[in-house]
Amino acid sequence: MTADGLSRIFAALAEPTRRDMVTRLAAGDATVHQLAEPYQISLQAVYKHLKVLEDAGVVSRPPGPQPRPVRLEVEVFDLMDRWIERYRRQAEERYRRLDDVIAQLNETGNDQQEGTAA
Repeated sequence: MTADGLSRIFAALAEPTRRDMVTRLAAGDATVHQLAEPYQISLQAVYKHLKVLEDAGVVSRPPGPQPRPVRLEVEVFDLMDRWIERYRRQAEERYRRLDDVIAQLNETGNDQQEGTAA
């Protein structure tokens, strides 16, 4: 997956209605009409949201007659997870190094205090 692909995925998921649709699809496939039920928007608007999610590779609809199920593509989330995990590990390593520096500073400060108390 390219950086552009990840950008499309994150952009698609930035919109709350689309995130809600993804949450609902995590429980299982649904038709467009089932996905549209809880929203006060037109069916055309639901199709537009699904088109954004499809273009990003987050969902798919197999070819064939209507009603076609909308399916969540979980591999996309594996890609996102790997991308996020890489930066989480880097951040954790920076915090570990910072903890080491703080511990060394505390030890040095304690040693100096003990030296002046003697």
